[in-house]
Amino acid sequence: MREMKTMKQLSAFLSALVLLAMVPALSLAQEYPRRDSSMVFTPSNPNLIQKTSYEPFQNAWGVDIMLSTFGFGAGGFYRHEFSDLLSGFVQLAVSDVKDDGEVEYINPYNGQSYTPYKINRLLLIPVTFGVQYRLFRDDIVDNFRPYISAGLGPSMIFVSPYSNPEVITLPEGTFTYYNQIDFFTSLKKGQLRYTLGGYIGAGAYFGIEKGSLTGISVRYYFVPYQPGIESLQGTRIKRFGGFFITLNFGSLY
Repeated sequence: MREMKTMKQLSAFLSALVLLAMVPALSLAQEYPRRDSSMVFTPSNPNLIQKTSYEPFQNAWGVDIMLSTFGFGAGGFYRHEFSDLLSGFVQLAVSDVKDDGEVEYINPYNGQSYTPYKINRLLLIPVTFGVQYRLFRDDIVDNFRPYISAGLGPSMIFVSPYSNPEVITLPEGTFTYYNQIDFFTSLKKGQLRYTLGGYIGAGAYFGIEKGSLTGISVRYYFVPYQPGIESLQGTRIKRFGGFFITLNFGSLY
């Protein structure tokens, strides 16, 4: 009986030790709750994270290089972004205008070019106010941003003399001689004609480099002028414009 009593006392003592040992562990568990074992690494320099999406800017400006069936042109633009999809713009362009019947020759004696029966040089100067809408915003990666655009505004046609026709009478008959006028001398004698025009087009911007803008577009300009203007003698042009391929280079800010 004495041995059994001793065993019970020893068992109670051991149970008390176990409970005393568990008290600190329970206290630590309550003080420091269990955490997720996953680890997240954050770079010390945030610039180490490469951004692959296009960040819209409020404004952009730049230059246009234009190519048409008539030759080259140039211009400038200013654009303001209202949202990720919609932008407004104003553009100014200058391009050469020629009659479809014009054929340019090279004088073998002096190396100068000339166009028979041409009496006027024509320059088209449209000022366009319009909108640009981005396409497929959520379907295409940001380094290729297609869009459609349309605009309307006043257009000017600069008319300057190309040659001075002179009628020459010879025994063989009467001939008309076209005395070509120097380009800069011609500009001093130029006059402006005014009308209304516009264009519709489509294009895309490339790249996501911060601060720069590069793109290409196709535009169709429609600029009617009902009185018509002679480029070749006896032929009046009443519809100016046509298709243009335009390269865009600019800055974002």
